[in-house]
Amino acid sequence: MSGHAYEAGRLNLPFVGICTFGKSPYVQDWSRIDADVAILGAPFDAGTQYRAGARFGPRSVREASTLFSFGHAGAYDHEDDRIYLGPDVRMVDIGDADIIHTDTIQSHANIRTGVEAILDAGALPIVIGGDHSINIPCIDAYEGRDSFHIFHIDAHLDFVDERHGVRFGHGNPLRRAAEKPYVTGLTQVGIRNVSSTARDGYEEARALGSDIISVRQVRALGAEAVIARIPEGARVYVTLDIDGFCPSIAPGTGTPSHGGFLYYEVLEMLQHLANRHDIVGMDLVEVAPDYDATGSTSILAAQTLLNFLGFIFDARTEKAKARACHTKVAVTADKLA
Repeated sequence: MSGHAYEAGRLNLPFVGICTFGKSPYVQDWSRIDADVAILGAPFDAGTQYRAGARFGPRSVREASTLFSFGHAGAYDHEDDRIYLGPDVRMVDIGDADIIHTDTIQSHANIRTGVEAILDAGALPIVIGGDHSINIPCIDAYEGRDSFHIFHIDAHLDFVDERHGVRFGHGNPLRRAAEKPYVTGLTQVGIRNVSSTARDGYEEARALGSDIISVRQVRALGAEAVIARIPEGARVYVTLDIDGFCPSIAPGTGTPSHGGFLYYEVLEMLQHLANRHDIVGMDLVEVAPDYDATGSTSILAAQTLLNFLGFIFDARTEKAKARACHTKVAVTADKLA
Protein backbone atom coordinates (compact mmCIF):
# COMPACT_ATOMS: atom_id res chain seq x y z
CA MET A 1 0.00 0.00 0.00
CA SER A 2 3.07 2.25 0.02
CA GLY A 3 2.49 5.68 -1.45
CA HIS A 4 -1.27 5.77 -1.03
CA ALA A 5 -2.46 9.11 0.28
CA TYR A 6 -4.86 7.56 2.78
CA GLU A 7 -2.09 5.94 4.82
CA ALA A 8 -1.96 9.14 6.84
CA GLY A 9 -4.05 12.25 7.23
CA ARG A 10 -7.60 12.60 5.93
CA LEU A 11 -9.49 9.82 4.19
CA ASN A 12 -11.05 12.51 1.95
CA LEU A 13 -13.95 10.51 0.56
CA PRO A 14 -15.65 11.70 -2.67
CA PHE A 15 -18.49 13.48 -0.84
CA VAL A 16 -16.09 15.43 1.41
CA GLY A 17 -14.41 18.73 0.61
CA ILE A 18 -14.46 21.38 -2.09
CA CYS A 19 -15.48 20.22 -5.58
CA THR A 20 -12.63 20.66 -8.05
CA PHE A 21 -12.06 18.31 -10.97
CA GLY A 22 -10.57 15.10 -9.55
CA LYS A 23 -10.06 17.01 -6.29
CA SER A 24 -7.05 18.65 -7.88
CA PRO A 25 -5.64 21.90 -6.44
CA TYR A 26 -7.54 25.08 -7.30
CA VAL A 27 -5.57 27.90 -8.94
CA GLN A 28 -7.44 31.19 -8.89
CA ASP A 29 -4.64 33.33 -10.33
CA TRP A 30 -4.38 32.42 -14.02
CA SER A 31 -0.91 33.99 -14.21
CA ARG A 32 0.41 31.41 -11.75
CA ILE A 33 -0.54 28.10 -13.39
CA ASP A 34 2.22 25.54 -12.79
CA ALA A 35 0.97 22.15 -13.94
CA ASP A 36 0.98 19.55 -16.68
CA VAL A 37 -2.77 19.81 -17.25
CA ALA A 38 -5.29 22.47 -16.26
CA ILE A 39 -9.08 22.18 -16.16
CA LEU A 40 -11.22 25.16 -17.19
CA GLY A 41 -14.99 25.34 -16.90
CA ALA A 42 -16.93 27.10 -19.67
CA PRO A 43 -20.52 27.22 -18.35
CA PHE A 44 -22.06 28.91 -21.40
CA ASP A 45 -25.18 27.55 -23.12
CA ALA A 46 -26.70 30.55 -24.91
CA GLY A 47 -25.60 29.01 -28.22
CA THR A 48 -28.01 26.09 -28.00
CA GLN A 49 -30.92 25.64 -30.42
CA TYR A 50 -33.04 23.27 -28.34
CA ARG A 51 -32.86 22.35 -24.65
CA ALA A 52 -30.68 24.58 -22.47
CA GLY A 53 -28.92 23.46 -19.30
CA ALA A 54 -25.32 22.75 -20.36
CA ARG A 55 -24.29 25.80 -18.30
CA PHE A 56 -24.44 23.40 -15.35
CA GLY A 57 -22.16 20.88 -17.06
CA PRO A 58 -18.83 21.97 -15.54
CA ARG A 59 -20.19 21.89 -12.00
CA SER A 60 -21.82 18.47 -12.44
CA VAL A 61 -18.79 16.90 -14.14
CA ARG A 62 -16.53 18.20 -11.39
CA GLU A 63 -18.80 16.70 -8.75
CA ALA A 64 -18.91 13.38 -10.61
CA SER A 65 -15.12 13.36 -10.91
CA THR A 66 -14.76 13.12 -7.13
CA LEU A 67 -15.93 9.50 -7.44
CA PHE A 68 -12.54 8.72 -9.01
CA SER A 69 -10.35 10.59 -6.50
CA PHE A 70 -9.90 8.41 -3.46
CA GLY A 71 -6.26 9.47 -3.02
CA HIS A 72 -4.54 6.47 -4.57
CA ALA A 73 -1.03 6.86 -5.94
CA GLY A 74 -2.50 6.71 -9.42
CA ALA A 75 -5.19 4.45 -10.86
CA TYR A 76 -4.23 0.86 -11.67
CA ASP A 77 -5.77 -0.71 -14.78
CA HIS A 78 -5.42 -4.48 -14.64
CA GLU A 79 -6.25 -4.93 -18.34
CA ASP A 80 -3.41 -2.64 -19.44
CA ASP A 81 -1.27 -3.46 -16.38
CA ARG A 82 -0.57 0.27 -16.06
CA ILE A 83 -0.84 2.86 -13.34
CA TYR A 84 -2.43 5.98 -14.80
CA LEU A 85 -2.37 9.55 -13.45
CA GLY A 86 0.21 8.94 -10.77
CA PRO A 87 1.66 11.69 -8.58
CA ASP A 88 4.05 12.68 -11.38
CA VAL A 89 1.10 14.16 -13.35
CA ARG A 90 0.40 17.64 -11.97
CA MET A 91 -3.23 18.55 -12.52
CA VAL A 92 -4.94 21.76 -11.40
CA ASP A 93 -8.42 23.23 -11.73
CA ILE A 94 -8.48 26.94 -12.60
CA GLY A 95 -12.22 27.38 -12.12
CA ASP A 96 -14.60 28.86 -14.69
CA ALA A 97 -14.38 31.53 -17.32
CA ASP A 98 -16.71 34.40 -16.47
CA ILE A 99 -19.96 34.21 -18.43
CA ILE A 100 -21.85 37.38 -19.36
CA HIS A 101 -25.53 36.54 -19.78
CA THR A 102 -26.87 37.26 -23.29
CA ASP A 103 -23.37 38.26 -24.50
CA THR A 104 -21.86 35.50 -26.62
CA ILE A 105 -18.88 37.53 -27.84
CA GLN A 106 -17.65 38.59 -24.41
CA SER A 107 -18.35 35.20 -22.85
CA HIS A 108 -16.38 33.51 -25.62
CA ALA A 109 -13.57 36.04 -25.18
CA ASN A 110 -13.36 35.15 -21.50
CA ILE A 111 -13.14 31.45 -22.35
CA ARG A 112 -10.38 32.16 -24.85
CA THR A 113 -8.45 34.07 -22.18
CA GLY A 114 -8.56 31.04 -19.91
CA VAL A 115 -7.31 28.66 -22.58
CA GLU A 116 -4.55 31.09 -23.56
CA ALA A 117 -3.44 31.28 -19.92
CA ILE A 118 -3.16 27.48 -19.79
CA LEU A 119 -1.22 27.34 -23.06
CA ASP A 120 1.10 30.15 -21.97
CA ALA A 121 1.86 28.14 -18.82
CA GLY A 122 2.86 25.15 -20.94
CA ALA A 123 -0.01 23.01 -19.62
CA LEU A 124 -2.54 20.89 -21.48
CA PRO A 125 -5.95 22.64 -21.63
CA ILE A 126 -9.03 20.57 -20.79
CA VAL A 127 -12.23 22.60 -21.07
CA ILE A 128 -15.60 21.44 -19.75
CA GLY A 129 -18.67 23.04 -21.37
CA GLY A 130 -21.15 24.42 -21.80
CA ASP A 131 -22.66 24.00 -25.23
CA HIS A 132 -20.54 23.20 -28.27
CA SER A 133 -20.12 26.86 -29.20
CA ILE A 134 -17.43 27.06 -26.51
CA ASN A 135 -15.17 25.12 -28.88
CA ILE A 136 -14.94 28.29 -30.98
CA PRO A 137 -12.96 30.35 -28.42
CA CYS A 138 -10.97 27.24 -27.46
CA ILE A 139 -9.71 26.90 -31.04
CA ASP A 140 -9.26 30.68 -31.34
CA ALA A 141 -6.84 30.51 -28.38
CA TYR A 142 -4.33 28.54 -30.51
CA GLU A 143 -3.89 31.42 -32.97
CA GLY A 144 -0.19 31.99 -33.62
CA ARG A 145 0.77 28.53 -32.34
CA ASP A 146 1.66 25.31 -34.15
CA SER A 147 -0.93 23.69 -36.41
CA PHE A 148 -3.02 20.68 -35.45
CA HIS A 149 -5.75 18.28 -36.60
CA ILE A 150 -9.17 18.11 -34.88
CA PHE A 151 -10.72 14.82 -33.80
CA HIS A 152 -14.45 15.43 -33.30
CA ILE A 153 -16.86 12.98 -31.59
CA ASP A 154 -20.50 14.00 -31.98
CA ALA A 155 -23.93 13.04 -33.28
CA HIS A 156 -24.02 16.24 -35.32
CA LEU A 157 -21.63 17.72 -37.88
CA ASP A 158 -21.82 21.25 -36.41
CA PHE A 159 -20.75 22.70 -39.75
CA VAL A 160 -23.38 25.40 -40.27
CA ASP A 161 -21.84 28.57 -41.67
CA GLU A 162 -24.54 31.10 -40.80
CA ARG A 163 -28.22 30.79 -39.97
CA HIS A 164 -30.34 33.93 -39.42
CA GLY A 165 -27.14 35.84 -38.68
CA VAL A 166 -25.88 33.33 -36.10
CA ARG A 167 -22.24 32.35 -36.68
CA PHE A 168 -21.15 31.44 -33.16
CA GLY A 169 -23.82 29.04 -31.91
CA HIS A 170 -23.46 25.36 -31.11
CA GLY A 171 -24.16 24.39 -34.72
CA ASN A 172 -21.21 26.42 -36.05
CA PRO A 173 -17.99 25.40 -34.23
CA LEU A 174 -16.46 22.91 -36.65
CA ARG A 175 -17.13 25.27 -39.57
CA ARG A 176 -15.35 28.07 -37.70
CA ALA A 177 -12.48 25.68 -36.89
CA ALA A 178 -12.10 24.54 -40.50
CA GLU A 179 -11.57 28.17 -41.51
CA LYS A 180 -8.47 28.50 -39.32
CA PRO A 181 -5.15 28.30 -41.18
CA TYR A 182 -3.61 26.38 -38.29
CA VAL A 183 -6.28 23.64 -38.38
CA THR A 184 -4.94 21.16 -40.93
CA GLY A 185 -7.98 18.87 -41.11
CA LEU A 186 -10.88 17.31 -39.23
CA THR A 187 -11.91 13.76 -38.45
CA GLN A 188 -15.58 13.77 -37.44
CA VAL A 189 -16.90 10.51 -35.99
CA GLY A 190 -20.31 9.42 -34.74
CA ILE A 191 -22.22 11.67 -37.15
CA ARG A 192 -25.62 10.10 -37.72
CA ASN A 193 -29.34 10.28 -38.40
CA VAL A 194 -31.16 13.53 -39.11
CA SER A 195 -28.60 16.30 -38.86
CA SER A 196 -28.76 19.99 -38.05
CA THR A 197 -26.38 20.54 -40.98
CA ALA A 198 -27.87 20.45 -44.49
CA ARG A 199 -26.40 18.48 -47.39
CA ASP A 200 -24.44 21.45 -48.68
CA GLY A 201 -22.77 21.69 -45.27
CA TYR A 202 -21.52 18.12 -45.61
CA GLU A 203 -20.20 18.88 -49.08
CA GLU A 204 -18.45 21.99 -47.81
CA ALA A 205 -17.01 20.08 -44.86
CA ARG A 206 -15.46 17.47 -47.14
CA ALA A 207 -14.17 20.20 -49.45
CA LEU A 208 -12.45 21.82 -46.45
CA GLY A 209 -10.73 18.57 -45.50
CA SER A 210 -13.18 16.81 -43.21
CA ASP A 211 -13.29 13.01 -42.93
CA ILE A 212 -16.87 12.19 -41.82
CA ILE A 213 -17.49 8.73 -40.30
CA SER A 214 -20.78 7.49 -38.87
CA VAL A 215 -21.17 5.22 -35.84
CA ARG A 216 -21.86 2.20 -38.05
CA GLN A 217 -18.85 2.99 -40.21
CA VAL A 218 -16.65 3.29 -37.11
CA ARG A 219 -17.87 -0.10 -35.94
CA ALA A 220 -17.13 -1.64 -39.33
CA LEU A 221 -13.63 -0.13 -39.43
CA GLY A 222 -12.67 -0.62 -35.79
CA ALA A 223 -11.13 1.94 -33.44
CA GLU A 224 -7.52 1.47 -34.53
CA ALA A 225 -8.34 1.82 -38.23
CA VAL A 226 -10.33 4.99 -37.58
CA ILE A 227 -7.41 6.64 -35.82
CA ALA A 228 -5.05 5.43 -38.57
CA ARG A 229 -6.94 7.70 -41.00
CA ILE A 230 -5.53 10.77 -39.21
CA PRO A 231 -2.31 11.92 -40.91
CA GLU A 232 0.77 10.45 -39.28
CA GLY A 233 2.64 12.91 -37.08
CA ALA A 234 -0.30 15.29 -36.74
CA ARG A 235 -0.80 17.04 -33.43
CA VAL A 236 -4.45 16.56 -32.40
CA TYR A 237 -7.07 18.56 -30.55
CA VAL A 238 -10.13 16.61 -29.35
CA THR A 239 -13.65 17.98 -29.09
CA LEU A 240 -16.17 15.56 -27.61
CA ASP A 241 -19.90 16.27 -27.56
CA ILE A 242 -21.54 14.00 -24.99
CA ASP A 243 -24.36 13.31 -27.48
CA GLY A 244 -21.80 11.34 -29.47
CA PHE A 245 -22.65 8.65 -26.94
CA CYS A 246 -25.99 6.84 -27.15
CA PRO A 247 -28.60 8.49 -24.91
CA SER A 248 -29.17 5.05 -23.37
CA ILE A 249 -25.98 5.78 -21.40
CA ALA A 250 -25.87 9.59 -21.74
CA PRO A 251 -29.40 11.00 -21.49
CA GLY A 252 -28.27 14.25 -19.86
CA THR A 253 -27.82 16.37 -22.94
CA GLY A 254 -29.79 18.96 -24.87
CA THR A 255 -29.96 17.24 -28.26
CA PRO A 256 -29.92 13.44 -27.75
CA SER A 257 -29.64 11.21 -30.81
CA HIS A 258 -30.14 7.46 -30.58
CA GLY A 259 -27.70 5.05 -32.14
CA GLY A 260 -24.59 6.60 -30.62
CA PHE A 261 -21.38 5.15 -29.27
CA LEU A 262 -21.04 3.02 -26.17
CA TYR A 263 -18.34 3.73 -23.62
CA TYR A 264 -15.59 1.40 -24.77
CA GLU A 265 -15.97 2.38 -28.41
CA VAL A 266 -15.02 5.94 -27.53
CA LEU A 267 -12.42 4.90 -24.97
CA GLU A 268 -10.59 2.68 -27.45
CA MET A 269 -10.48 5.43 -30.08
CA LEU A 270 -9.08 7.84 -27.49
CA GLN A 271 -6.47 5.34 -26.34
CA HIS A 272 -5.26 4.69 -29.88
CA LEU A 273 -5.26 8.45 -30.49
CA ALA A 274 -3.10 9.14 -27.43
CA ASN A 275 -0.67 6.38 -28.37
CA ARG A 276 -0.24 7.58 -31.97
CA HIS A 277 -0.45 11.36 -31.67
CA ASP A 278 0.52 14.28 -29.47
CA ILE A 279 -2.66 15.68 -27.88
CA VAL A 280 -2.66 19.48 -27.63
CA GLY A 281 -6.00 20.08 -25.91
CA MET A 282 -9.58 18.95 -25.45
CA ASP A 283 -13.05 20.18 -24.73
CA LEU A 284 -15.99 18.06 -23.57
CA VAL A 285 -19.36 19.70 -24.08
CA GLU A 286 -23.16 19.51 -23.91
CA VAL A 287 -23.56 17.74 -20.56
CA ALA A 288 -26.90 19.05 -19.28
CA PRO A 289 -27.34 17.31 -15.93
CA ASP A 290 -30.95 18.26 -15.27
CA TYR A 291 -32.11 15.80 -17.96
CA ASP A 292 -30.49 12.87 -16.14
CA ALA A 293 -31.76 12.23 -12.62
CA THR A 294 -29.28 9.37 -12.16
CA GLY A 295 -26.19 11.54 -12.70
CA SER A 296 -24.73 8.87 -14.99
CA THR A 297 -24.08 11.29 -17.87
CA SER A 298 -21.84 13.43 -15.69
CA ILE A 299 -20.08 10.34 -14.35
CA LEU A 300 -19.53 9.14 -17.92
CA ALA A 301 -18.04 12.51 -18.85
CA ALA A 302 -15.72 12.58 -15.84
CA GLN A 303 -14.62 8.98 -16.34
CA THR A 304 -13.92 9.56 -20.03
CA LEU A 305 -11.84 12.66 -19.29
CA LEU A 306 -9.82 11.02 -16.53
CA ASN A 307 -9.15 7.90 -18.59
CA PHE A 308 -8.09 9.95 -21.61
CA LEU A 309 -5.76 12.05 -19.44
CA GLY A 310 -4.27 8.82 -18.14
CA PHE A 311 -3.66 7.62 -21.70
CA ILE A 312 -2.15 10.96 -22.77
CA PHE A 313 0.42 11.17 -19.99
CA ASP A 314 1.26 7.48 -20.07
CA ALA A 315 1.93 7.78 -23.81
CA ARG A 316 4.07 10.87 -23.22
CA THR A 317 6.15 8.93 -20.69
CA GLU A 318 6.61 5.98 -23.04
CA LYS A 319 7.56 8.28 -25.94
CA ALA A 320 10.09 10.06 -23.73
CA LYS A 321 11.61 6.72 -22.72
CA ALA A 322 11.83 5.69 -26.37
CA ARG A 323 13.55 8.96 -27.31
CA ALA A 324 16.00 8.58 -24.42
CA CYS A 325 16.77 5.00 -25.46
CA HIS A 326 17.27 6.08 -29.07
CA THR A 327 19.62 8.86 -27.97
CA LYS A 328 21.61 6.46 -25.78
CA VAL A 329 21.96 3.99 -28.63
CA ALA A 330 23.07 6.76 -30.99
CA VAL A 331 25.69 8.05 -28.50
CA THR A 332 27.00 4.53 -27.93
CA ALA A 333 27.26 3.98 -31.69
CA ASP A 334 29.19 7.24 -32.07
CA LYS A 335 31.62 6.20 -29.36
CA LEU A 336 32.16 2.81 -30.96
CA ALA A 337 32.75 4.47 -34.30
